[in-house]
Amino acid sequence: MIDNAALNEAFTSGTSPIQPCKTYLKHYTETLKERFATGLIPTSQLVTERASLVDEILKRAWQQYFPGATEAALVAVGGYGRGELHPSSDIDLLVLLNSEKNFDSLKTGLEQLLTLLWDIGLDVGHSVRTIDDCVREASQDITVITNIVESRLLAGSQPLFEVMLEATGSDKMWNSHDFFEAKWQEQIERHAKHDNSISNLEPNIKESPGGLRDIQTIGWVAKRHFKIKNLHDLVAHGFLTEAEHKTLIDGQNHLWRVRFALHLLTGKHDDRLLFDHQRTLASQLGYDNDYANLAVECFMRDYYRTVMELSRLNEMLLQHFQEKILLKDELGDPTAINRRFQSRSNFLEVTHDQVFEETPTALLELFLILQENPKLKGVRASTIRLIRSHTYLMDEQFRQDIRAQRLFMEILRQPIGITRAMRRMNVYGVLAAYIPAFEGIVGLMQYDLFHVYTVDEHTLMVMRNLRRLTVPVYAEEHPFCTQLMNTLPKEELIYLAALFHDIAKGRGGNHSELGAIDAFTFCRQHDLSEYDSHLVSWLVRNHLVMSMTAQRKDITDPEVVQAFAAMVGDISRLTYLYLLTFADSRATNPAAWNSWKDSLLRDLYIATRRALLRGLENPLAQEELVKEKQDAAMWNLQQSTNLRGEAIQGLWSTFNHEYFLTHSPNAIQRHTESILATPAHELPLLKMRQTAKRGGTEVLFYGIDRDNLFAVITTRLDQLALSIVNARVMSTSAGFSLNSFLVLEQDGSPVEEGQRRDEIIEMLREGLIQEGDQPLNVTRSLPRRHKHFDTPTQIYFTQEPNLQRTAMRLIALDRPGLLSDVGQAFASCQIRLQHAKITTLGAEVEDIFFITDRENNPILDETQLECLKQAVTERMSE
Repeated sequence: MIDNAALNEAFTSGTSPIQPCKTYLKHYTETLKERFATGLIPTSQLVTERASLVDEILKRAWQQYFPGATEAALVAVGGYGRGELHPSSDIDLLVLLNSEKNFDSLKTGLEQLLTLLWDIGLDVGHSVRTIDDCVREASQDITVITNIVESRLLAGSQPLFEVMLEATGSDKMWNSHDFFEAKWQEQIERHAKHDNSISNLEPNIKESPGGLRDIQTIGWVAKRHFKIKNLHDLVAHGFLTEAEHKTLIDGQNHLWRVRFALHLLTGKHDDRLLFDHQRTLASQLGYDNDYANLAVECFMRDYYRTVMELSRLNEMLLQHFQEKILLKDELGDPTAINRRFQSRSNFLEVTHDQVFEETPTALLELFLILQENPKLKGVRASTIRLIRSHTYLMDEQFRQDIRAQRLFMEILRQPIGITRAMRRMNVYGVLAAYIPAFEGIVGLMQYDLFHVYTVDEHTLMVMRNLRRLTVPVYAEEHPFCTQLMNTLPKEELIYLAALFHDIAKGRGGNHSELGAIDAFTFCRQHDLSEYDSHLVSWLVRNHLVMSMTAQRKDITDPEVVQAFAAMVGDISRLTYLYLLTFADSRATNPAAWNSWKDSLLRDLYIATRRALLRGLENPLAQEELVKEKQDAAMWNLQQSTNLRGEAIQGLWSTFNHEYFLTHSPNAIQRHTESILATPAHELPLLKMRQTAKRGGTEVLFYGIDRDNLFAVITTRLDQLALSIVNARVMSTSAGFSLNSFLVLEQDGSPVEEGQRRDEIIEMLREGLIQEGDQPLNVTRSLPRRHKHFDTPTQIYFTQEPNLQRTAMRLIALDRPGLLSDVGQAFASCQIRLQHAKITTLGAEVEDIFFITDRENNPILDETQLECLKQAVTERMSE
């Protein structure tokens, strides 16, 4: 596809080659897009072809600007040195000089060359160095020597280029040992920047674990140590099988195809798979929705599975290199463990290559041995290869083998190493082979901002969170959960529930119900009692119930707690479910987990445990609970203040029944003391305090009631970039309003004392003392990621006759000003807000508002409900 005649004409016409080259490149790029879009031409061909085109331009330019130059050379380095160029890849060049004295004579030509390249639209990175410069820089910088390893002569002096290669050879600097150690450490640090996870929501095709850079790392080490030309040469050296080489190249080609499409789409060198592009790329690359998953989810699943397989190969090959390069003189004699396994230099290996064929259950035994021998550093690469090539033995007959079943359960019952064993089993393909249903969730992602891991990685994170509760060194991280974890009679049951809780995702249907069936079958096959099997199945079926109850319902309502307690049935189940919910929530999106959500779950657990101890047949009445709280608050006030009982009772008589139901005795005490200590002329009262138990910062308001009060306060808090997670609003019979907001900073932390709190109080007071209408607009921008989700506004109403109120459930796209808009809709429809529970799930909110009419009665008028629904919907669409 390279038109040499056109290129020759551009450089021999006697005029500047810039315009004809620019025109030719533009035409070539358009043709390239068309050829790529057909899907008929391998991306690998297009990548090398584009590099060849740039080669031809540079060779002609060198000949024109450096005619007869014998003391210089033009060298391609980096990816271009490998002969690979994606549409927006940088073109890295080294101008090699024999001596600094030559620079002045070549300066004009170099300026003309670079001007040409920039003007025709190529992104060029260049350096000008002598041999001595190359030696000095390469000896000090692993990046420089890596570029030289991949260097390729384009034009100029061949002898000069060879001298440079000789001067920077592994016998002069960066021997195989040092080079490998440096590249290995470089990879470790690079992976750490990407959270050591292949399943980031917006992965970097090049830099993330399992990405193209991991393949390049293998190539660099191999070229430096073995002096090979390409990855296939590793087959001859015994480091790769033909099948593994094919997997490596297939993975590279898949990532190349995605990267090529990304560069064409964005027109720039950016290797991040941002949400901005994922849907478009999925469509362009031919993905469609299937029965259970969006096209973009299918596209990203293929990406994650590809990088997972590449990550497995990378780990195996680097371990091979470690043994060959770092440990070549240190691998000692084997130490027998049993007839099937031995240790060599603290790495586990099989005693002979037929171990798995002769004893298939050794495929599981290996992980148990690693747990039982914590001094073992890992598995030898040769044994990893044997594991990967023998997972086919794990068929249905294998799964029915009682020896295999006992080994698997023994792995889950070990005191240490369970998380590491499960992760290794997943990486080596053993977990999906032993539990076929697990294969369906490997690499499966959900296209939202809430689930930040693939389902398989999330599952293992849940197990990790549970295991961490059993490790003494982490006991102070979550002491309440750690204490409960130590009371579980059988820890392996909660690990099994974690393993199966999301195993049916991506199949269509209710994944909790389908997973519960899988879990029960698995447990019975593994000789668990019927009681234990039912418990695991019940946990899987109900693993979402506790979080939904805590976040969507008013757990201060005794009837809500009573209903949840009846569903749970006993304290043992409650404890298992609480710990599973805690671990699951933290593993879904660690950044979204905060002390407020922690306190919600803990409060529900404590209240439910109290209900179960009291007896389901003897529920706590609302009146009894209100009296308990009032008595406790009154005693505290009389012990710590000089307030008279008549003044306290007088204030309380203006409060409604629900206030006492929904606040703790300590909160009632604080509010009462603050209000009675504030003279009328100093109102409105505004106070902030950190609430350790509730995990946030309380903003308290007490002042004259008015229609748009909620809208004013939420607008100001939102403008201050605070996240409101809970709001309780009460209009007193004396014409005042008592509002309590629980807020967090954007990173999920409480508000610090000092200047930040002063700023918040001042801005709230400024808004509250303004008379008449005021603009209630939040000017913060919608986060970039949120723009790519189409979340239709949904509103549902339910009646709560026991509390004389109506519940409004709002599902919508999370955006600045949302609560302000809801508050303004309430005011326009004559609605009074009593309580709000705010839940953000990535880019989506699922908020619950408990509302009444102006007379504090539930809203039964359909016309008024329709008014509210229309008002909220209209504001959401603005």
